[in-house]
Amino acid sequence: MAFSFSGTEVRDLIISSAVLAFALGGIDGFLPALLIVVVVFLSHEILGHKLVAQYYGCFAEYRMWPMGLLLALVTSFFGVIFAAPGAVYISPMTKKQFAFSVVHLTRREYGLISIAGPAVNIALGIGLLAASFVWPIGLFVIGARFSAFLAIFNLLPVPPLDGQKVMAWSRWAWIGSIAAAATIYIATVFI
Repeated sequence: MAFSFSGTEVRDLIISSAVLAFALGGIDGFLPALLIVVVVFLSHEILGHKLVAQYYGCFAEYRMWPMGLLLALVTSFFGVIFAAPGAVYISPMTKKQFAFSVVHLTRREYGLISIAGPAVNIALGIGLLAASFVWPIGLFVIGARFSAFLAIFNLLPVPPLDGQKVMAWSRWAWIGSIAAAATIYIATVFI
């Protein structure tokens, strides 16, 4: 398995991260917001969806959605951020040296690719929340809250979000994931 990035993908990840950080933190809070976005958002997309999709032999590459990034910027001026920065596009068709090959994914494998991003956010949320008890740094709590929120949002059972694909595979996996993410989010509110 080759874990690689195209130049376009790197550009899209950098732009998406910068726009999300500006939407979340503005000018004054840009650097702390960028740190959170890099850890939480990039982990969701890269360590979650991309890595698992490539593990199953699929082509997987992040692409920004310019209208979603614009929406994030515009809504940030109203105090509520609706962000749809982009997604990891997954294709079962992969290019070999002189030909193409097609991977046949099972419903379970497709579900695992879909739940991978939220699962990374849940694990990060737990880790950041635990870190906030050891080192009472506000950035840990904010990171845990953002990570849990990202998991909850992506687990909404509506197309094209991950939740719809996870539910098609396993309702129990969806219920467990949404419950874990909601628990982390609620815990961050009371800290």
